[in-house]
Amino acid sequence: MLERHELEAFLTLGDELHFGRTAERLGVSTGRISQTVKKLERRVGTPLFARTSRSVALTPVGRRLHDELRPAHALILAALERATAAGRGMLGTLRIGFGSPWGGELLTAAADTFLARHPGCELTLREVPVDAGTRPVEDGELDVQYATLPIAVPGLTTGPVLVREDRVLLVPAAHPLAARASVGLEDLAGQTLVTTGRGQPRAWRETHYPTRTPSGAPVAHGPAAATWEELLSLVGAGHGVAPGAASGARYHPRPGIAYVPFHDAPPLTYGLVWATATETALIRAFAETAARVPPAGAGAPGLP
Repeated sequence: MLERHELEAFLTLGDELHFGRTAERLGVSTGRISQTVKKLERRVGTPLFARTSRSVALTPVGRRLHDELRPAHALILAALERATAAGRGMLGTLRIGFGSPWGGELLTAAADTFLARHPGCELTLREVPVDAGTRPVEDGELDVQYATLPIAVPGLTTGPVLVREDRVLLVPAAHPLAARASVGLEDLAGQTLVTTGRGQPRAWRETHYPTRTPSGAPVAHGPAAATWEELLSLVGAGHGVAPGAASGARYHPRPGIAYVPFHDAPPLTYGLVWATATETALIRAFAETAARVPPAGAGAPGLP
């Protein structure tokens, strides 16, 4: 049996055909490489290298041994890498959800970066209805979900904020607010909101779709949309107005809808959530990767 250092010395010298470069690659002395090769040659019973003062070359026996050992060595290293990755929790499949195409863009970019670093993993991306809330990850249908924060659901862990996005109000083009340069939260008084997120907790809905303005004036809630297209159709048809994010205007420009900026609303924030009980090193690593991926354009998602 070959010891690991003997195998690496032989294969590296067979690649480099130079004792100095081989010693440098392996972090040992040239004398150590020479001794290891001589010991191996005594075991085999024939020279593996033809040496002169100016050159090093594989003998026919050495060439054949090198060619036969190289793929086996590669398989051994790959197996060790897989075992190490498994020990660190870096193998497996992650099911990741998003609620809009622009959220999907960010996650796709994060997935590409992640898989380049962890090729033994598999990631699947799936669009979920915008009114599903965090049910998919709570029910175990997804491992990770891209969501509008804050999420205060028992049993869920929230990762770092990935995107901050200015808020806008989607209004019909003929609406009195459509001609305004900006609107305030008090302008919601007397309006009917088209909402999403029926599956979200009440506190989340109140944050994104308030029932009262800061001064206490009532804000009515109208139809609830399950998808972006439903919301745009309802707003365009004059059934209400809808708070959203500024990037929605870039992805869904409509001649019948105006996106009017809020001048006093805090920005929307987005991040990843996952079930605390099933958190893994793989989930944490993906969250860290996603945090380093810049969002598309100036921001990301357009709906709370």
